[in-house]
Amino acid sequence: MLIHKNDNVEVLDNGHKYAVRKIAKGENVIKYGSPIGHATADIEKGEHVHTHNLKTNLSGSLEYTYNYKDYGILKADSDLTFEGYIRENGDVGIRNDIWIINTVGCVNRVATILAEKTGAKAFVHPYGCSQLGDDQDITQKILCGLIKHPNAGGVLVLGLGCENNNIEELKKKLGEYNPKRVKFLNAQDCEDEISRGIELINELKEYASAFKRERVSISRLRVGLKCGGSDGYSGITANPLVGSLCDKMVSFGGSCVLTEVPEMFGAEHLLMERCQSKEVFDKTVKLINDFKDYFTSHNQVIYENPSPGNKSGGITTLEEKSLGCVQKGGLSPVVDVLDYGDTLTKNGLSLLNGPGNDIVAVTNLTACGAHIILFTTGRGTPLGAPVPTVKISTNKELYDKKRNWIDFDASPIIEGQSKDDLTQALLDFIIEIASGKKAKNEINGFSEIAIFKDGVTL
Repeated sequence: MLIHKNDNVEVLDNGHKYAVRKIAKGENVIKYGSPIGHATADIEKGEHVHTHNLKTNLSGSLEYTYNYKDYGILKADSDLTFEGYIRENGDVGIRNDIWIINTVGCVNRVATILAEKTGAKAFVHPYGCSQLGDDQDITQKILCGLIKHPNAGGVLVLGLGCENNNIEELKKKLGEYNPKRVKFLNAQDCEDEISRGIELINELKEYASAFKRERVSISRLRVGLKCGGSDGYSGITANPLVGSLCDKMVSFGGSCVLTEVPEMFGAEHLLMERCQSKEVFDKTVKLINDFKDYFTSHNQVIYENPSPGNKSGGITTLEEKSLGCVQKGGLSPVVDVLDYGDTLTKNGLSLLNGPGNDIVAVTNLTACGAHIILFTTGRGTPLGAPVPTVKISTNKELYDKKRNWIDFDASPIIEGQSKDDLTQALLDFIIEIASGKKAKNEINGFSEIAIFKDGVTL
């Protein structure tokens, strides 16, 4: 399969690349119409192109020029709705669960016992004690994003009492909250934290039970975009399919958010040319270069990617991975750039600062306000965020093998099915999920969080 008319490699059934003509040593290897690195040796027509004869072109921070391109993603009239929960503050959720958010890892087991006894969902983590400065600030921002998330009908914030990130400190970051929806418990302050926790969760359940599903415009839906365990088909089937879905969502006035900044390296120009203003462009440049500086400040090369699983699946360089990855954002204009822990505020496509690490990224997307995450994968993963995490397979073999993990199959694109038809099918499926149908991660009980750490621990 030749993906782009200018490519000098094609993708075969195994997801790997093969030269369609002779490629001289030092010449760029072209896939998706862009360079994915250079040949380290002469490559003959029909020869396998991979780690033994292809090397990245990536280096450090770069300078960029703003040159906006409009790909014609126009607003479209839509009467599509989903069945959601309208909260007292006007926000919309697609679930009505009770969440337990702990301020510190010391009460992790208390949180899980409470979840087991009440049916609430506990999202444990090891942080909150002995953190300082920006590192603690990141933890607080993520936890506050989870506390405010509209998929939670009620939230119990569980603390210990002596931690740096104690409840009173976290409240300063949280700001205004509804005391009927958010309850607080310091384990050190009561004789029996389990009994008291159950009492508070029962109060939250009673409050949440008043909310009923109502018809809500599709424009209120916020969708997170993520890939993991990518293979040679990720940029051919699942990611372009999600990109098509993203464009349709944006045309209806909805919101999508793309993260995994290191997996934009080598493809950032495709995002920068779609920034709707010079201000957004400048923020995108900073987003990319700051993350490169993060790598180099730790004496790491910026191209320490793809993963072993990616390489086994046919992806050789970070440019190749990135050019496939950013396709999840379709061709929509970039309307905003969010920092780690920020909340999504604008309709359209936004970029979110954060790493590609799967569990950190899905937590990041949840905390920014995504109702649902579309997670494309070529090798499969059971991972789930606190919100529905829809797994979309890039190939039929994975879909057939791991039906207990995979929600939707993008491989029919290879077999000739219309992308438009498959996009509509995916949109219909997402509306079902938003209206209450459970994703596989929910059926399996797979929902976890992890918080990005880059600082001092006492």
